[in-house]
Amino acid sequence: MNFSFEDNVPRPAEGDAGCESLAAWAARCAASGSASDPDRVELLHRLLGEDLCRHLGVYRIPSGFLLSVVIPVYNEVRTIDRVIERVRDTGLPLEIVLVDDGSSDGTADVLRRYVDADDCRVIVHERNRGKGVALKTGLAAAKGDVIVIQDADMEYDPRDIRLLLQPILEDRADVVYGSRFSHNDRPVSPLWHQGANQLITFLTVMASGYRFTDVETCYKMFRAELVKDIVPTLREKRFGIEIELTLKLTRKRNARFHERPIHYARRSYAQGKKIGWRDGISALRCILRYSLFR
Repeated sequence: MNFSFEDNVPRPAEGDAGCESLAAWAARCAASGSASDPDRVELLHRLLGEDLCRHLGVYRIPSGFLLSVVIPVYNEVRTIDRVIERVRDTGLPLEIVLVDDGSSDGTADVLRRYVDADDCRVIVHERNRGKGVALKTGLAAAKGDVIVIQDADMEYDPRDIRLLLQPILEDRADVVYGSRFSHNDRPVSPLWHQGANQLITFLTVMASGYRFTDVETCYKMFRAELVKDIVPTLREKRFGIEIELTLKLTRKRNARFHERPIHYARRSYAQGKKIGWRDGISALRCILRYSLFR
């Protein structure tokens, strides 16, 4: 049965046409971001119990908590508005740190509309300097307790951010990666694309001693104090930042790592995908460099 809230009491929603379990209803609340409301979270915990709520991604958010969502942006005029909208729709207490990396397609004009938004900060690179530099800028500027990286191209679904955050707020992890390859309910990638990712991940596993399934994922989330210590040392200007960041995080003593499956909608090069085979070669170089040297 569907429910609405009146005085914190669950009641059947008007026009309910069928039967729906409390668990399914709670899952919809979590997915939509409405489970961020403290009163609703407490009620769901009383109705469903701690274990089921944990499974559904319904959890308590500490008072005063802030999540920083760092979005490097380069020529994403067609998608950036929708990405920001979806991040806001998570319902989480957050700031969105937008780093325009010298866009030339009108993205800068779009981002100007967010300059005065209470939940957004816009930082501009006058020329294109690479994703690695844009991420370093955004990570340094972030003010939240936890920081997550979000791409601007709609390949990654911000609804997954809530589930990535859960292990950190429940004090079970310090770093959480969203994996595109740890489950089977996903688009099928070309063999070369998935093969290259798996090779890079395998070599990173060998270099780090941690059994990741997807080190090239965009979705990397960390406690701010952990990553802030690394930011001044970051060197990679392009996509090699994924490897450098991963290997430097694994050197942090007692850091706890966690992975969760995420949704992924791969786009083509015709749609604006930017990473190429040269970045794959660069990733191999980074594995060698940052496994041997700090």
